[in-house]
This record gives sequence, C-alpha cells and structure tokens, in this order.
Amino acid sequence: MTELDRVRELCLALPEVTERLSHGSPTWFVRGKKTFVMYLDDHHSDGRLALWCAAPEGMQEALIAGEPEHYFRPPYVGHRGWIGVHLNRGLDWNEIAGAIEDAYAEVAPKTLVERARSARDA
Repeated sequence: MTELDRVRELCLALPEVTERLSHGSPTWFVRGKKTFVMYLDDHHSDGRLALWCAAPEGMQEALIAGEPEHYFRPPYVGHRGWIGVHLNRGLDWNEIAGAIEDAYAEVAPKTLVERARSARDA
C-alpha cells in the first residue's frame, strides 16, 4: 500500500469526507467544502512527500520545535497554523493518523467530530 493509499484510507474513514484534486493534489474535504488535508509529492520541486493539515492553534509551533525532522511550516497555508507532516522520514503512522484526525476536528462540525470519535472508540 502506498503512502497515498494509506492517507486516503484514513481520511475517507471519517464521516462525510470527500476527495478531489485541488491545485493538482489529492485533497480531502468535509461535506465537500472545507479542506482539512492535502497530499503533496515534490510540490514545486521541494523534495518532500508530505501532508499539509489543518491544526489546532499553537500546534504548528510545538510540533516543529519538538520534531523538526517530521514537521514543517507549509507554504500558502502555514500562516494559518497548518502543519506540514513528512510521510517518508519514519514518522509512526499512528502519529500521521492523529494529525489527520486533528485536522478533521479543526474544520468539521462538532456533530461529525463526535460521530468520528464514537466510531473510533467503538
């Protein structure tokens, strides 16, 4: 299974998530409107295989300071607090799944977030 396949599986398991290309990259949306994760492979020749994820306030700075080999400030959306997550530097997939779930929780309505948590905990 490729990294994209794994990311796709994690994102599409969340309630009311759809996928479509945005700016040429696979992107996941809540209810077809709000972006929460983008998958980028060598974006503008940056050499990264990564996700750009919505993140709670303050999370970007904490993750980059604590684990700069795994996290970075992505272009375009970094000023909004989004976090870049390297997919090919050995970060545990549980951590990657957590970043995706946090991103979803940032943009999804509370009812969907609660549904996702209930499904995960079941």
